[in-house]
Amino acid sequence: MLIDLHTHSTASDGTDTPAELVRNAAAAGLDVVALTDHDSTRGHAEAIAALHALPTAMTLVTGAELSCRLDGIGLHMLAYLFDPDEPELARERELVRDDRVPRARAMVGKLQELGVPIEWDQVARIAGDGSVGRPHLASALVELGVVETVSDAFTPDWLANGGRAYVEKHELDPFDAIRLVKAAGGVTVFAHPGAAKRGDTVPESAIAALAAAGLDGIEVDHMDHDGPTRARMRGLAADLGLLATGSSDYHGSRKSVRLGEFTTDPEIYGEITRRATGAFPVPGAGGSPRP
Repeated sequence: MLIDLHTHSTASDGTDTPAELVRNAAAAGLDVVALTDHDSTRGHAEAIAALHALPTAMTLVTGAELSCRLDGIGLHMLAYLFDPDEPELARERELVRDDRVPRARAMVGKLQELGVPIEWDQVARIAGDGSVGRPHLASALVELGVVETVSDAFTPDWLANGGRAYVEKHELDPFDAIRLVKAAGGVTVFAHPGAAKRGDTVPESAIAALAAAGLDGIEVDHMDHDGPTRARMRGLAADLGLLATGSSDYHGSRKSVRLGEFTTDPEIYGEITRRATGAFPVPGAGGSPRP
């Protein structure tokens, strides 16, 4: 089984619409794909409709990637199979989304102060109907020839955490995120916890504290983890009794990673689905739900 539990659509900062993402995942031979847009479930309905229109047994896992901050360090929490209508979690997601436009405008201002000829209209065009974020600004920098790739924009010179053009936004405390997702019947996985190239990362002691608070897993196999980091994270997961997942963090053409380039073990996926009570995986029309 090929199981990819971290992808993005145009509902946040990917370049595939939710329907295109589902069709591309099926074409890539995935058995399971999770749609985890930033702080948003807006793409779920379109993705489910597209899945049901395909003659595929692929399963869709609904989720979101929640923006969090701990001791001044930004981190992302993948939330799977939660009830999207649970009011407290829905309210927090809305607060984060509402802060995205003022934050992006402020980063445009900082970039202009650094001599970059960027305009808000350009960023808004790139973002379209999605939740505007740093990848949209990074794409604008690529268009302007300031950097060669989107990844090159996520450095201290530009948009990395604490970088020259970085602006903080409203973010959840990760302990609150775990509590809220659990209350909504969902499962939490710490996304790319060792991705040091993105900026500061939380220490292993903090991951241990999150595990004690109910964190379910950590994303081990990820494009921003080199070999030694993956080995260290896999060992940490074993020591803390956490599920170890793998995912592409696919953003369409915005990143070079392919759907299914990193995957999750079927037994780990099965445990995620067993723990979830807020929602259920959605089977394709060509088969029954994956275990």
